[in-house]
Amino acid sequence: MRPTDHLRELAGEDWIAATTHPFCAELAEGTLDLDKMRWYLAQDYQFIDGFVRLLASAIAHAPSLADSVPAAQFLALVTGPENTYFLRSFEALGMDEAAQTPPPAAPTEGFIALMAEAAASGRYELMLAVLVVAEWVYLSWATPVNPPKEDLPFYFAEWITLHAGEGFEGVVDYLRGQLDAVWATLSDEAKAEVEALFLRAAKLERAFWDASYAA
Repeated sequence: MRPTDHLRELAGEDWIAATTHPFCAELAEGTLDLDKMRWYLAQDYQFIDGFVRLLASAIAHAPSLADSVPAAQFLALVTGPENTYFLRSFEALGMDEAAQTPPPAAPTEGFIALMAEAAASGRYELMLAVLVVAEWVYLSWATPVNPPKEDLPFYFAEWITLHAGEGFEGVVDYLRGQLDAVWATLSDEAKAEVEALFLRAAKLERAFWDASYAA
């Protein structure tokens, strides 16, 4: 079993809940309440800064240039098309500046803190643990509903296509491959730390979906 499959199995119900959430199902059907989507987008956008810093830290700690290039290419996607998607969606959904910048909810604060902790650790395996959860969860829910229904507004459809398809599959394969490779070099204590961070990230992903659906 791949180490990342082992980690996913450890996450158990949190992983299943995060990747099969009613929020995602209703988004894919186009039936999601728009106030829920507004809340979700405003909260999710607050992750961008911390995510960029975490991904940049992982690039800096990659073992070689070849190991860092896919992450650098993904960083350009996050700061380009994905960032633009948020801005376009805010406008289309009639969200003024106050609506775009609400106080962070508890799961938002928790995941931001987790990303900062991983980035500050200086340890590649801990950075990867959080990155793998963040991206693999999205690939897992988006893939079954891609391509999106033809009549979906772009703020639903593009959120699916940004997180599915060959390009994004490659990102997740790369991140998983990096974590699988480094796993063999870790002590039992270090592996336990990776497991703990992976499980915390999965629990926060589930809590974020729950909070978004309850908004």
